[in-house]
Amino acid sequence: MNLENLIRENVKKMSPYSSARDEFEQFKKPMIYLDANENPFSNGINRYPDPQQRELKAIIAEKNNVPKDTILLGNGSDEVLDLVFRAFCEPNRDNIITLPPTYGMYGVLANVNAIENREVLLNEEFQPNVDAILNAVDKNTKIIFLCSPNNPTGNSFNDASVIKILDQFKGLVVLDEAYIDFSEDESWLSVLKDFPNLIITQTLSKAYAMAGLRIGILYASKEIISVLNKIKPPYNINEVSQETAIKKLNQSTMPAQVKKILVEKKRLETALSKCSFVEKVYPSDANFILFKVDDANFRYQQFIDNGVVVRNRSNQPLCENCLRISIGTKEETEQIIQLLKTFNNAEKSAIYR
Repeated sequence: MNLENLIRENVKKMSPYSSARDEFEQFKKPMIYLDANENPFSNGINRYPDPQQRELKAIIAEKNNVPKDTILLGNGSDEVLDLVFRAFCEPNRDNIITLPPTYGMYGVLANVNAIENREVLLNEEFQPNVDAILNAVDKNTKIIFLCSPNNPTGNSFNDASVIKILDQFKGLVVLDEAYIDFSEDESWLSVLKDFPNLIITQTLSKAYAMAGLRIGILYASKEIISVLNKIKPPYNINEVSQETAIKKLNQSTMPAQVKKILVEKKRLETALSKCSFVEKVYPSDANFILFKVDDANFRYQQFIDNGVVVRNRSNQPLCENCLRISIGTKEETEQIIQLLKTFNNAEKSAIYR
């Protein structure tokens, strides 16, 4: 892979915006700050935040044993994914490849950025059809998106398929690991340095219980991070989000909570497998379960009528009559199990009333 051949020409030529906090980096020193047109009256949020989120990145880097200069933070994973599009994909010319059923924002971002989205369906086991993916590649294919563990199916992609794509595709491979903390599989971060075309995205929204902060994480080579930093908005992670994330990561309850979630997932999988109206419970490496029912629209409404909100994924390829349910607390799981028993005992003919 030649990274220079992938970068948009206008991005190559541009100079990044230089904010006041970029020009004077030691902005937490006891100085009189009159450089950024800020309100001088201190209230904890009157100053601009660190545009490079140095303290937060240092914690993330230490936790994941990666260099700080291989990390980019964004306003949720959606922003870092959008930056990848804007840095490397030429509108109305380039294309990407996605593997439905998968996370819907890849396609949305492709449309927003006027990029063709070539969809190559997963196979019946929800694994990548590698030969079909590589056959869909042409000279204008810039990115292949892999979501593993995959949303909405919950399964992880086998290593051999991922490696073959990384080795044979000369563009960028974005591996979305939003749910990796719930999986027994190791993150691909441990081999990031071995694949210069690999981009890994993670998040603090799922296992770390910080969805409200909107902090997405992108890991890549220093060269890719440098390109993305050229077009990153200067203050994309606000001060409150940075400070809260630092505090939460330093006193993280994540391992204990993940363990509890996995226990409840096993209980729910068992309960679902005993339901007569459930045709299949798909294996999951995430904090949710995809399961196939006799009539997804009816069963979805049953949940709603009983005060439970799940997702109907029937509009996704290969997911006809499938519902997706996230794993809740022990008490919530018990309520769902009791609710499933009432569904199971209901007259089947009622489905068609």
